[in-house]
Amino acid sequence: EMHPLDIGIVMPDRQYSVFFSDVRVPAERLIGEEHEGFRYLFDALNSERLLAAAWALGVGDYALAKAVEYARERAPFGTAIGAYQGIQHPLAMAKAKLDSARLVMYTASQSFDAGGNAGYLANTAKLLASTAAVEACDAAIQTHGGYAFDNGYDVHTLWGIARLLK
Repeated sequence: EMHPLDIGIVMPDRQYSVFFSDVRVPAERLIGEEHEGFRYLFDALNSERLLAAAWALGVGDYALAKAVEYARERAPFGTAIGAYQGIQHPLAMAKAKLDSARLVMYTASQSFDAGGNAGYLANTAKLLASTAAVEACDAAIQTHGGYAFDNGYDVHTLWGIARLLK
């Protein structure tokens, strides 16, 4: 059975809860070794973890770019808010974390492409990238202040996507 989920985030695909009941697989249809399906499933998810890491990094990079642009332009008292360390430091930290996560993702992707055991690295890449993306989105929201929740700035919508990937 497939039940569509009503996800409140706009994504290019649909999400479902999938249930298998009373499913029997004839021996001639078995792929791999019997009783190893769970391990196969987790190995198969490595490519999805890498995709999620890449997606998270893209969202984080986009949020950070929006924050940097806004910090350069917003000058309520004649000086751009990006001139202040209180704005600069969270954005710099977000950039460092995104770049660090990207390096792990590249390493994991190389291992996966080479047929290696990429499980640990794929998990680590997804964890670091999604955490960095959430922090980048949070920094972008903080930089924009109340304008982060103005639909015209398209900042608040990014946090939900990043958080979902985490």
